[in-house]
Amino acid sequence: MHRRRAAYDLERLDLEAETSLDGQAQALAARVLAGLRKPAAAKEAGLVGFHMLDPGADPAPLVYSFTLFERGAQANLLRVQADNIDQPFDVNQGARLDLGSTAKLRTLVSYLELVAELHASWADLSPTELSALAVSPRDPLGAWARQHLLRAKDRNLAPMLEASMERRYSASPAEAFFTGGGLHQFENFERSRNSSSMTVREGFKHSVNLVFIRLMRDLVRHRMFGGESNAERLLRDRADPGRREMLARFADREGSAFLVRFYRKYQGKSAADAEALLLRGVRPMAPRLASVLFTIEPEASEAQLDELLTRQLGQGAGSPRALRAMRNTYSALSLADRGYVARVHPLELWLVGFLRRHPGATLTDVLDASAREREETYAWLFKTRHKNAQDKRIRELIELDAFAQIHRSWRRLGYPFASLTPSYASAIGASGDRPAALADLMGIIASDGARLPTQRVGALHFARDTPYETRLEPRNAAAEQLLPAEVAATVRRALVEVVNDGTARRLEGALTDASGRSIEIGGKTGTGDHRYEVIGRGGRVVSERKITRTATFVFMIGDRYFGTIMVYAREPYAARYRFTSALPVQLLKSLGPQLLPVLRRGGCTEG
Repeated sequence: MHRRRAAYDLERLDLEAETSLDGQAQALAARVLAGLRKPAAAKEAGLVGFHMLDPGADPAPLVYSFTLFERGAQANLLRVQADNIDQPFDVNQGARLDLGSTAKLRTLVSYLELVAELHASWADLSPTELSALAVSPRDPLGAWARQHLLRAKDRNLAPMLEASMERRYSASPAEAFFTGGGLHQFENFERSRNSSSMTVREGFKHSVNLVFIRLMRDLVRHRMFGGESNAERLLRDRADPGRREMLARFADREGSAFLVRFYRKYQGKSAADAEALLLRGVRPMAPRLASVLFTIEPEASEAQLDELLTRQLGQGAGSPRALRAMRNTYSALSLADRGYVARVHPLELWLVGFLRRHPGATLTDVLDASAREREETYAWLFKTRHKNAQDKRIRELIELDAFAQIHRSWRRLGYPFASLTPSYASAIGASGDRPAALADLMGIIASDGARLPTQRVGALHFARDTPYETRLEPRNAAAEQLLPAEVAATVRRALVEVVNDGTARRLEGALTDASGRSIEIGGKTGTGDHRYEVIGRGGRVVSERKITRTATFVFMIGDRYFGTIMVYAREPYAARYRFTSALPVQLLKSLGPQLLPVLRRGGCTEG
């Protein structure tokens, strides 16, 4: 009844809405995307071929999305927002998607921002002052910036940014990288690049993964050891009080992470089922079983111990004296020692016991109740003889803080999520993104580093020609300068090179203006392949399934238009396709010449 009444009220509302959408262009794009479900239309658009759709592939399950903005004097105007999804889901901003190498655009911007920061701090220093700067040997970007400014005849920002684009990195996948708390290796999409050493400019143009993994490592190292960081002192000085604070933070963080994992493992299970699940991972030996029992049931009797041993080993401990000795020995051990004897994480033992006594406990209850146990589990870490182990964990936390700084930079430029995967792999898409957020970033780059307000609705006009007539219009918000104009200009040139001689080169010369002259196009490609893997012993992949596959192109057309175009396949269809970002690039090549004349006829300026 309520829903029918709401629809009735809406139908009787006297309202006119003025939008920035170009009606004809919107209808054209929607019609083209909907038609691509048919094999003949996909073939006519040139979407069948190498790195696109395989001959005979069914295009029907594919989702296509296209968003186009026009730069206005006061706002970015949404002209087209179309897809071929016949349901209330906006793939542009409704999910966290793996958009692959489009993350290299965010990484490049962060890199150039950092160069601009170093320029602002050091460009006015004399050679003597520059030489006296204490730059950490673990901060290659800081060392490069100082050396550049010592040698440069022109100390302005623009030439320094151009010089930073010429810094060289190896593209070799042979190196393993310790990041995100583990050791990782990465691959390039094109193996022919593996033996190359190339500039940042070339790595961006050809979307070479290992160049950007190493670039992200330099960004992280600067945030860890550059500027006002005290990380060097923390790692060098055993007596620095900050070490204990960092170790306590590590113990709390890692202990909490383990408890979250263990809680999910045992949540909703009865005490008997939880005990059986725990014991399945314990080698049946008397000391180990005793350590388990006196952790999950601290007041257990000798009779309970004998019953457990008989059930698990086929025989008890023997005499009452032996049972008493075992009880006295293993019940007196610390939580950490019982975990060591049982070869089970101490917090897993504790959690099973806690849930046994508090069967309805929530995860919050578990974390609130376990502060002392988390500290006890990691007590060994606070002993100074374990300095190497301490340093390893302190470095992990310092790296986390560095990624938090990078995340704040990304968020300021429209990154849509509250966290960033703390790994170098974020440079090649591991953290996910949204097409709408990438369009926002492209708008900033196209507008010389300024974010203009986005306008979708120009006015709402209620009850025209009545006593209740009301017209609502958006207030003109001021543009916000988020990047130095020199940074934006450097990124724009790199984006144009991607189209002229890089991964989107099929678009070169594809669009022309009314007089037939070629329109400059820039952009960044990205292919995302999100998989769920089950890892066995030794890191072997036991099984995997492909969850989604995406191919994205974020673009700018001349100095007037920008947007995103994406192809998306979800499970169970994702495993059928091998397309790359060549697919959306080709689609824009097909769609663009149809759209631009319509937009020009519409005279889109301020909508």
